[in-house]
Amino acid sequence: MCLGIPGQIVAITDETRQMAMAEVSGVRREVNVACVAQGALEGLVGQWALIHVGFAMSLIDEDEAEKTLEALRDLGEAQEALEQMAAGDAALAGE
Repeated sequence: MCLGIPGQIVAITDETRQMAMAEVSGVRREVNVACVAQGALEGLVGQWALIHVGFAMSLIDEDEAEKTLEALRDLGEAQEALEQMAAGDAALAGE
């Protein structure tokens, strides 16, 4: 199973290599858009895509992107709570 993280394409960086700059949760990184390119790459600017290991794997709409980001934030918060509970249990057990 792979996990794609929603990112918004903000610029085309190298049309020949089909590379674009994507903003993923406030962090910008260059991604390959070959999997989602149809026509002129400039048409991708402003679009949301699922990003996985440096590739834009599929285009999604803004609503789906927000829901996915919210779910990922919730998972992160749940993981943090579980880690805190485990640390508390370990402290009580004298580990």
